[in-house]
Amino acid sequence: MNSPSVKPGSRHAWTFFSNHGHVLVAIAKDPAARVRDLADAVGITERAVLQILVDLETAGVIERRREGRRTNYAVSMDVPLRHPLEQHRTVGDIVGLVREDAPGR
Repeated sequence: MNSPSVKPGSRHAWTFFSNHGHVLVAIAKDPAARVRDLADAVGITERAVLQILVDLETAGVIERRREGRRTNYAVSMDVPLRHPLEQHRTVGDIVGLVREDAPGR
């Protein structure tokens, strides 16, 4: 099923995930992605990505691992979601919903 096209900047250009969610999904898809790659994928600045990475790391959702000059990320799939409405679900539940190789896709 194709998603409906929406003009950027229009009143109807909202998405179901925040930029934090988008960065998380992008990292789950490519744990070796550079900050520039994440910014391009999400459509935000590199500075915004860096702040989101700090937020996600501080919350224990991701772990950064330096490998030479590169950074790789590991997503902690068992971390509960933060909002009381969703805290019965985990980061892995969200990632599993949007993974391209998820069952039923």
